[in-house]
Amino acid sequence: MATVYELMPEIMGEEQMYISSVIKNMDEKQAQQFANIYRARRRDPQVILLVTLVGFLGIAGIQRFLTDQIGLGILYLLTGGICLIGTIIDLVNYKKIAFEYNQKQASQIAMMIKG
Repeated sequence: MATVYELMPEIMGEEQMYISSVIKNMDEKQAQQFANIYRARRRDPQVILLVTLVGFLGIAGIQRFLTDQIGLGILYLLTGGICLIGTIIDLVNYKKIAFEYNQKQASQIAMMIKG
């Protein structure tokens, strides 16, 4: 059985532990299929950080669009990141935003592969 690190060496820490719990009952083929789909859907926390910084240039909310939070993305866009306060909060929480999105994607992919 391949480990998470062998399948996806780019993930670290809490995300790596979560993904290993998701794939622990999968066979080799399923784990490889999961890794390929997850890698395509996953959002890198560094990308979330960079697009959140773009919010300070006047295009706030891109990070919310990237994580399928369309309503918040529109709200941030129309309110200047809720007067930059929301953008600052997202700047601090960018890892959490990415991890929550990635968790949701991992769960959906695992259900699709197992089902």
